[in-house]
Amino acid sequence: MAAIDVTDATFQAEVIDKSQEVAVVVDLWAPWCGPCKTLGPIIEKVIDATDGKVVLAKVNVDENPGIAQAFQAQSIPAVYALKDGAVVDGFIGAYPEHEVQRFVDSLQPTEEQVAIKELIDAGDEGSLRIALSREPANEDAIVALAELLIADGNNDEALALLGRIPESDRTRHVAALARVGVAPDDDYDEQLTALLDQVKTDDEARQKYVDLLELMGPNDPRTADYRRQLTSRLY
Repeated sequence: MAAIDVTDATFQAEVIDKSQEVAVVVDLWAPWCGPCKTLGPIIEKVIDATDGKVVLAKVNVDENPGIAQAFQAQSIPAVYALKDGAVVDGFIGAYPEHEVQRFVDSLQPTEEQVAIKELIDAGDEGSLRIALSREPANEDAIVALAELLIADGNNDEALALLGRIPESDRTRHVAALARVGVAPDDDYDEQLTALLDQVKTDDEARQKYVDLLELMGPNDPRTADYRRQLTSRLY
């Protein structure tokens, strides 16, 4: 897989967002940098051999000073590895090939991780349960299985499954769906208005109100107003 030339404008999409899917190695270089010319072909060769398991993003710091500033790079070549939007490793200088190989090898998924991803990608209940037997706290597998369980009406099991892992934006939405079920016929307004008088003293009403807002989502223009009304009733 060829290296990607990344700019200040494309850094978010090509590096930060991409690192949510696969490890991304950022190589900061410049045309005048002798050690960069030594390291460049080595790191390209090693990462190309991963067949896409690691992605190389090259940044000309002369043309894209914003990225260099973001990494607070004091000299080049500077190499940083990102996973899930965060820097997990890095080095400065022109490392020899065996050191670059060791660096890149540490970023590649293990055979077990690859097997679990394949099970999750399969997406059927049996595969997801096998994935969770091998990695019980895998959020992707838990969310996917919970969604299947909700579709089959097994909402309590879905909620118990979601309770295994810390709450996140993804789990809150799926948990809300498990508790509320299908969207109300009135498109939320009628139920939210009716619940508003109960939220201060009734825990179940308050939870349902919050769940309905979760299902509406932050992009619904009504959500912010209903949240303000909830806050005014509670405090």
